[in-house]
Amino acid sequence: RKELYQYIDAANIDLKAFSDLFYRRLTRSEIAPVLDTIQWMKNETNVWFELTTLLIPKENDSAEEIKQMCDWILSHIGDEVPIHFTAFHPDYKMMKTPKTPHSTLVMAREIALNFGIKYAYIGNCLDVERQSTYCPSCKKVLIERDHYELGAYNILEGRCAFCHTSIPGVFEDK
Repeated sequence: RKELYQYIDAANIDLKAFSDLFYRRLTRSEIAPVLDTIQWMKNETNVWFELTTLLIPKENDSAEEIKQMCDWILSHIGDEVPIHFTAFHPDYKMMKTPKTPHSTLVMAREIALNFGIKYAYIGNCLDVERQSTYCPSCKKVLIERDHYELGAYNILEGRCAFCHTSIPGVFEDK
């Protein structure tokens, strides 16, 4: 890891679920190395990273599993690492699995925010409000996202343009 990440400025890590059973059954791997790498990146590198979890109906989308994941995130890497809950769409080997309901994505985001994670998003769907970034202090829109289009952009020199709260991440002024 050390050799690879010395050349990387930013990364998005897929935290596919918060269950070793899911990892063994669906990915033929284990969750422990993934969690270890996430902690290592937080503690041993300067790499900006975000987490993404593809919520698959009846596989990794229960409120209890999402709560356990959020608790681990807060305990091990803090409240400023963004998490993206994205919608599953049937494809390839999982054609019979239904797409993720929008309500499940909203629930996951609300759980994360209620746990104290400052930056939680939903994705693979149209929902400007829940895809956008808000200042944790004044609650105003910092980065407005409409699927893959950017709207308002209110970060200047790494701070909220309204209340000047420092915003973690790597940003340009435009």
